Amino acid sequence: MKAATTFVLSLLAVVPFVSAHGYVSQVTVDGKTYKGNTPNSNSVKSPIRMINDVSPVKGASNKYLSCGQNAQKAATVATAKPGSKVSFQWVNGNGGNWPHNVGPMLTYMASCGSGGCANFDSSNAKWFKIEEAGKQKDGTWAQAKLMQGQAADVQLPSNIAPGEYLIRHEIIALHTAMSQGGAEFYPSCAQLKVTGSGTGTPSKTVSFPGAYKDTDPGILVDVYDLKSAYVFPGPAISNLAGKTVLATGGNGTTAASSSASVTVPSATTKASSSSHASSTHASSTRASASSTVAAAHPSVSADEYDCEEEEEQLPKRYSRVMRAIV
Repeated sequence: MKAATTFVLSLLAVVPFVSAHGYVSQVTVDGKTYKGNTPNSNSVKSPIRMINDVSPVKGASNKYLSCGQNAQKAATVATAKPGSKVSFQWVNGNGGNWPHNVGPMLTYMASCGSGGCANFDSSNAKWFKIEEAGKQKDGTWAQAKLMQGQAADVQLPSNIAPGEYLIRHEIIALHTAMSQGGAEFYPSCAQLKVTGSGTGTPSKTVSFPGAYKDTDPGILVDVYDLKSAYVFPGPAISNLAGKTVLATGGNGTTAASSSASVTVPSATTKASSSSHASSTHASSTRASASSTVAAAHPSVSADEYDCEEEEEQLPKRYSRVMRAIV
């Protein structure tokens, strides 16, 4: 009985934290979808490098910053061509919608060399950034679209040379980034085989870890009190640039324009935007509560409110489970 009680308490304590993290469940290339594995399952052959933990990578010097927590080499490659549209479907640890809404999304690529990606070690990868998406004109972050179940869409460089590449899509959640080490990195890598007759190669590359520092202004930052335009971490967009395809389904914006300076809204505007984001991304039963919290406390994000609400429900869950055990 005691052992069962301990197990139940441990399981319930984990629930809100699992749902507050996440991973890439599938990638779609030019309309063809490739399913990924849930962390540690390895049940399907996939071009997505499987991680073993949905928790974020913490710290800019972390050895897992390249492709995620203990990422394993994938079994297959997805076929693409110059200019292909690649979509990353991010989900939370329970398979629901992505839980965070503040922070940038960045995409890098790295050649796997003549030997291909099957045995390529991502710690040796030389990465070039093809696009980045941050704060939008309405004051929300591009990442917030994922909370509605939408995918993060990017377009490959139009002149990229043929060969096998790792494509690394990364979300940096910044809701606790006001203290050093608080930023949450979520990198995910997929293996691509690019066809065609392109000739483009990157003029400058970086390594992970190595491209970021924990004190970079885009990593150590209070996004709820920005005094100027957000500064993306890492290198500038490569000469071999792709495009950000807006999650709304509109025309893609060039990587250069996606990284352009954005006027920072006033405190009043931020409170309104936060309230709107909370109410539109939460379910109908929680929308009113999230909106009220966001309006009263603009520094509280919708995902933080959801976690707090889930924690408040733990005693009720515990009571129901214990009655079943007894």
